[in-house]
Order: sequence, then C-alpha cells, then structure tokens
Amino acid sequence: MDKKKVLLQLEFLRKKSLKMRLAAEEWDSDWKILVSIIMSAQSRDETTIIVANSLFKKYSTLKKLSKANYFDVLKVFKSLNYNKTKAKNVINCAKILLKDYDCKVPMDFNKLINLPGVGRKTANVFLSEKGKDTIGVDTHLSYVSQYLNWSKHKNPVVIERDLKNLFPKNYWRLVNPVVVRFGKSYTNRKEKNKILDCIKKIK
Repeated sequence: MDKKKVLLQLEFLRKKSLKMRLAAEEWDSDWKILVSIIMSAQSRDETTIIVANSLFKKYSTLKKLSKANYFDVLKVFKSLNYNKTKAKNVINCAKILLKDYDCKVPMDFNKLINLPGVGRKTANVFLSEKGKDTIGVDTHLSYVSQYLNWSKHKNPVVIERDLKNLFPKNYWRLVNPVVVRFGKSYTNRKEKNKILDCIKKIK
C-alpha cells in the first residue's frame, strides 16, 4: 500500500473523531499511567478514568497501593470488567515496582511485559504515551487495520509488524490513539464502516 495514502487515511480518521481523553492520558506520574492502562483492558476509557481517579484518591502513592487490601481495591473496581484479576494485578504490580524498580516504571519493553497485568499491548501503549516510537495494537486498531487493508492478519503481533513497516517511525505512537478515538466515536458498526469505506477511496 502507498505510504502517502495511509498517512492521508490516518489524518482523515483523526478529523472524523471526537476529542476525548483516553485512559492512558493526563496522569501526573508514570505508575498512574501504567496502572490506568492495566485497568482499561476490556473496559471503556470513560469508566476507567472515573475508577482510576477513585483509586488514586484512596491510594495516592505507589507504596500505599502496594499495601492495599485486595477486597478494598476490588470494591473500587466493581464497575470494571475482569475486576478480580485487575485488582490482584495492580497491587502486585505496585509491589514489584516498589521492590525491584525503586517506584520507577521501567522504560524497557521486556521488563514491562514481566509485570503483572502487562502484556504486549499495555507495554506498547505505555511506552508510546511516554513518547517512545511504538504501536499498541488493541481491538479498535486490529479492526481498522484489516478493514483498510493495512494488514491482512488477525494476530496482534503480526499487525504491529505490518503497521511498523507501513507507517513512518515518527507516526507510530500516533496510530493507536487516533484509531481508538475513531473507534470510540462511532459505536454503530454500520456508521463506522460507512466512514471507513470513504476512507478506503482516498488516493
């Protein structure tokens, strides 16, 4: 696919999207960014942000979160999907960051994915939020990538590879947030596909 065309398509997606805050954005510390991304998996960003604010109000430091009672955190997480697993993961993640990393989130992909609740997508979204050139592939990006023929694959690892080959490196960290905002702006599948069909025709 023409690389100039995909940049035009990405810009069109950006223009057609509503302005909204995503779960990874606007936190005042790295550990809050990471914890919020862990919490956001399979949950709406709007819900995640509200729950994260409640969590950080109750546990204002990583040390306090590392000592949190599981059932207390679970109560805070009641409106999140997979709340039991997420409650365990954020507490255990806080413990490891406190013990092994002196409360600092590692900026290394391989170290990140060894933290509880952090998979490839979460690690990449965190790193891109910190200005690193990488692409976090979630369900929104997977769907759009296949629809617009950016990738012919369903495996997120392969999609990530295809997108990195397709987009200039300085665009990598923009791809996920642009596409996620688009996906969240059009929850109606027919309406979304109608816009994507128009984007396909861009030359």
